Amino acid sequence: MAPRTVTPHVVVIGAGIVGTSLADELTMRGWCNVTVLDQGPLFSTGGSTSHAPGLVFQTNPSRSMAHFASYTADKFRRLTHEGEPCFDTLGGLEVATTPARWADLQRKAGWARSWGIDGHLVDSATAAELHPLLDRDRVLGAFHTPTDGLARAVRAAAAQAAAATARGAVFRGHSPVTEILTAGGRVTGVRTPHGDIAADIVVSAAGFWGAELGRTVGLTVPLVPMAHQYAYTGRIDALVGRNHGDSDASLPILRHQDGDLYYREHGDRIGIGYYGHDPMPADMSTLSWADDGDSSSVLPPPMPSMLPFTEDDFAPAWLESTGLLPALGDSKVESGFNGIFSFTPDGQSIVGEHRDLAGFWVAEAVWVTHSAGIARAVAQTMIDGSSEVDLHESDLYRFEAAERSPAFIATTSAQAFVEVYDVIHPRQQRSALRGLRRSPFHAAEVALGAEFVQGGAWERPAWYESNRSELDDLVARGMHIPARDEWSARHFSDIAVAEAVVTRSRVAMFDMTPLTRYDVEGPGAAQFLQDVTTNNVDTTVGRVTYTLVLDDNGGVRSDLTVARLAPDHYRVGANGPLDLDWLTRRARETDGAVTVRDVTGATCCIGVWGPRARDVVAPVADADLSHTAFGYFRAVQTYLGAVPVTMLRVSYVGELGWEIYTDAEYGGALWDLLWDCGTPHGVIAAGRLAFDSLRLEKGYRAWGHDMTSEHTPIEAGVEFAVKSSKDFVGKAALATREATQRLRTLVFDDADSVVLGKEPVSIGDSVVGYVTSAGWSATIGRCIAYAWLPIGAEPGAAVTVSYFDRQYDAVVAEDAVVDPAGHLIRR
Repeated sequence: MAPRTVTPHVVVIGAGIVGTSLADELTMRGWCNVTVLDQGPLFSTGGSTSHAPGLVFQTNPSRSMAHFASYTADKFRRLTHEGEPCFDTLGGLEVATTPARWADLQRKAGWARSWGIDGHLVDSATAAELHPLLDRDRVLGAFHTPTDGLARAVRAAAAQAAAATARGAVFRGHSPVTEILTAGGRVTGVRTPHGDIAADIVVSAAGFWGAELGRTVGLTVPLVPMAHQYAYTGRIDALVGRNHGDSDASLPILRHQDGDLYYREHGDRIGIGYYGHDPMPADMSTLSWADDGDSSSVLPPPMPSMLPFTEDDFAPAWLESTGLLPALGDSKVESGFNGIFSFTPDGQSIVGEHRDLAGFWVAEAVWVTHSAGIARAVAQTMIDGSSEVDLHESDLYRFEAAERSPAFIATTSAQAFVEVYDVIHPRQQRSALRGLRRSPFHAAEVALGAEFVQGGAWERPAWYESNRSELDDLVARGMHIPARDEWSARHFSDIAVAEAVVTRSRVAMFDMTPLTRYDVEGPGAAQFLQDVTTNNVDTTVGRVTYTLVLDDNGGVRSDLTVARLAPDHYRVGANGPLDLDWLTRRARETDGAVTVRDVTGATCCIGVWGPRARDVVAPVADADLSHTAFGYFRAVQTYLGAVPVTMLRVSYVGELGWEIYTDAEYGGALWDLLWDCGTPHGVIAAGRLAFDSLRLEKGYRAWGHDMTSEHTPIEAGVEFAVKSSKDFVGKAALATREATQRLRTLVFDDADSVVLGKEPVSIGDSVVGYVTSAGWSATIGRCIAYAWLPIGAEPGAAVTVSYFDRQYDAVVAEDAVVDPAGHLIRR
């Protein structure tokens, strides 16, 4: 959205930590006409904020979430309310009691260095010094983050509300919103028992009530309110006299993730949080106030977000806790509750504007840990059009249609609860709700022994067991296969190496059906795409163009492949639902001159690539497939046998070949035809792992992994897709941004060095960047990685990549390490 010139009236629903943070962030940027409403009292409103234990551990596998947490900790550290601090910088300590967890903490320490967080691995003796209640003999080691700590959530909410009030914001408790008022497809205000309030923008920051509120305006907010156990011990003798005055905690906040547990002090008692019980989805119809709590208790007053404590569920937690913290053995669980928090299918937050109701925004499933950071990002997006920290992982519209179903949301959110403290491998797959989307080639792939992974609810072959003989042949011929460690070998097969070799040496068929594609049509289609993308797409019919989509601040929000099939018809290859959201919103501004239609499920695609690709396809093609007649980055609509196809001469693997599309009804016939034609030429089916390693060899970027809205085209190395002679969204901002970093290709020195992504990269003794994508190249016999590095790290520079407790040497290389001139593609 474009920045506003007139300050709007914003109504925020929810005065918990998210709503108050957002009011503060908006008003500090000049949007001071803000009203914040809540159904409960201010500021212990009855939601998750009111009972949240407040532990802020900043390190996260998601770079964005880590940045949100760091901003939250830094902001709250500076806040006071009525003279009291809003954050206690106690440090965070995460202990390992198993070798698997100790290895995971080494990986976590790498994330911290990658994201610029001060964190250190310590031995068991140091861990026990930091937290004397620990049984040193139970601990193998720990990860210590000195700037982690306790957020005083209600106090921080009140402090931010006071700052926002001083700038003109208004806060009203006991003011439930009973209706969202709308007219002409946009928000006009809200209705409360005390009267209507007009608004230009309404933000739902209602926490676990957000899903129900969304339903009232036809919006699916994919979250599930889940109860999570929190218990208070009786007095712990070892803590008596330790905490004085206003501080009820002095020891580091503690995680025992092997036991699904965390701990914090409450004066001379310990609070224990537990995730090891079965998921407990909350019945929203039963939640109500019972304002009769004992104010002298360590417990907050009873409220809708606090359900009765279920002692039997907590029994394993107590047994595990007394083993890790022996001092608890002389105490007992004195009180507790099952507190409600929001869980989502992928564990991320949910932010964005309703596509079909302009002005209605959501900021939901946001925990205290990330609250101020996400509030700042939402405020920046509302005011400036985009956030300085990329938000695609939290975007409201990141889910496919099947992933927005009640069954999917409930099942996967429950899995997210179960796995909240699990060691999750980056290639690990969920087990539930598989097989929702299958290409027409699925049966043939099963017959070839495909090992499937999923993405966007699609089943995607990762590799094929039928190609094991190809691997055996490579080994027999003396090809070096890297000796992978257990972690990098998990959910992987060396068969993928063989599939990459065959693609480079013969020919392979790749199932490209999950590639998202849209038809953009209408008399305004050409101008529309010219306006929203960076490259010139107003080309001759039959031309294919690689182009970018920028946000209002010049960051890369996506990359597209645009094929002009007719004067008013384009086929757009995109990255997923966020692109559909972006294009659909803007197509509506063309007064019907443009339509955007998702044709992914109605079509299918096979990528046929390799030096023998033309030998396979040309004999059955009703078109001239010679390089002269059908050049690179061209599109042709023709027939293969009797199957009508659209062929794009593009190659994400850097080999001769085509993406071949047809309607889904012809998919089985197309596969059989190409397989039969390819058999004499040694065709194989190849999977996603081979595909990924081949694209890394060519320097091809993957949006969302290698580049996001935080990066400019020059920084990402895709400036060739920007046509400066035309206007496009983000052009003006792009001209003002200076490149400070660059996505670079790394080649590892040792043939057995393999990394997976997110590892810190150092020059000398200083961490200067981090890995985005990585894969072992069969062509050069080395691992290749992309990494964000300072602009001055030119090809030839030596770097070190930290992988668990190992250090791997690598060198900065040119973007493409295989066929940089593109001769193979243009045969």
